[in-house]
Amino acid sequence: MAEYVGYLASVFIVGGFLLKNLRAIRFINMFGCICFVIYGVFLNDYRDFNQWLWPVIIPNAILAFVQIYYLTSKSTES
Repeated sequence: MAEYVGYLASVFIVGGFLLKNLRAIRFINMFGCICFVIYGVFLNDYRDFNQWLWPVIIPNAILAFVQIYYLTSKSTES
């Protein structure tokens, strides 16, 4: 099941590059990042932290927070 979440994450990330609206790109990318975090946790035994895919989880969690920040900020640039 985790593999399908990984594929879904890839679809969101690639799909975001097909859009022109910056807000939509950030929104789609945020979902992709969240899916990658879920993938990194559940690919192996989620109860064992040593089996989590930290190189996948850490950057995607950071990017998800960056996207949330820019989506919720009151900037006039998007």
